[in-house]
Amino acid sequence: DVQLVESGGGSVQAGGSLRLSCTAFGYTYYRDCMGWSRQAPGKGREGVASIYRGGGITYYADSVKGRFTISQDNTKNTVYLQMNSLKPEDTAMYYCAAGARHICYRDDAGEIGLGFDYWGQGTQVTVSS
Repeated sequence: DVQLVESGGGSVQAGGSLRLSCTAFGYTYYRDCMGWSRQAPGKGREGVASIYRGGGITYYADSVKGRFTISQDNTKNTVYLQMNSLKPEDTAMYYCAAGARHICYRDDAGEIGLGFDYWGQGTQVTVSS
């Protein structure tokens, strides 16, 4: 079975930083796509960032570009999301996800693909003003 295990969430003041980690168990397709999305209370799920693991190509939503960085460590089968300059509007449950290569994209509207096959349980990020 595939398991994606997230960690690193927590509470921070505006302007602070957090780093989320996602380790994949039972999933070793190094040429596929992994990403992060988030969902705030009462809102739909929003793609935040994704990475094409085969080439290290990254994609970001406009709302986080310049503040968040997605990276990977294939030796640990882990993907990271470094979040800097956090804002109260970044408060949400953050989910790690994995899937096929074609899921890694940013469309003309600036939205990140969300059609992943596997999802983690989520980790809460709370940013206070």
